[in-house]
Amino acid sequence: MAARPKYRRVLLKLSGEALGAGSGNGIDIAAAQSIAARIAGIHKLGVQLAIVVGGGNIIRGSMFAGKGINAVAGDAMGMLATVINGIALQDVLESQGVDTRLQTAIPMQAVAEPFIRRRCIRHLEKGRVVILAAGTGHPHFTTDTAAALRAREIHADVMLKATNVDGVYDDDPRKNRQARRYARLTYHSVLRDNLRVMDATAVSLCREGRLPIIVFNMNAPGSIRDAILGKPVGTFIGGD
Repeated sequence: MAARPKYRRVLLKLSGEALGAGSGNGIDIAAAQSIAARIAGIHKLGVQLAIVVGGGNIIRGSMFAGKGINAVAGDAMGMLATVINGIALQDVLESQGVDTRLQTAIPMQAVAEPFIRRRCIRHLEKGRVVILAAGTGHPHFTTDTAAALRAREIHADVMLKATNVDGVYDDDPRKNRQARRYARLTYHSVLRDNLRVMDATAVSLCREGRLPIIVFNMNAPGSIRDAILGKPVGTFIGGD
């Protein structure tokens, strides 16, 4: 009997560092192909999948704080870095037979479509994976906020946040072996305790739209598939 996904339409938030493999810098083609293979696998489940990708493996606007480049210019550079990652991810996905569309919040028709909500939804309905780049198109917003916003706009059933740890902890598990992982959290507790799994704006957007968030380890075998199938994986955030 074929596995039946719990979620029909999914927004996957990928960090730019995931494309940089171990160093977290630049684009590691082997890492990109590995991610694409996992995405191709879940695409075969019939899930409608949109992806927001970060740009931290190339550049972050915050890197320039106090160094002669103002925040607006720095954020614009960071948004353009996500487009570079989006182009790379699109190409490796299509090399594995996945039909894709790349849409950007900053118009650049030579390489991508502009983000148009109805067009994005139509692509999803036709079985295409849609990669959403350039953040919100505005400075001062993180790619987590862009992911939450796009998830709300396309009426996603869940937002999956891929990280390099297996959920949300009460302390940094890489520094504290006694750190405790939460299986479930409410939006309120994430905001109240300042758990920093995502910025407050992103969490608030999800809370207002009753959009569940699953935080999980991207590198754990089968983790994306398990999350989409509704199996317990990582940390589930939802409810008050």
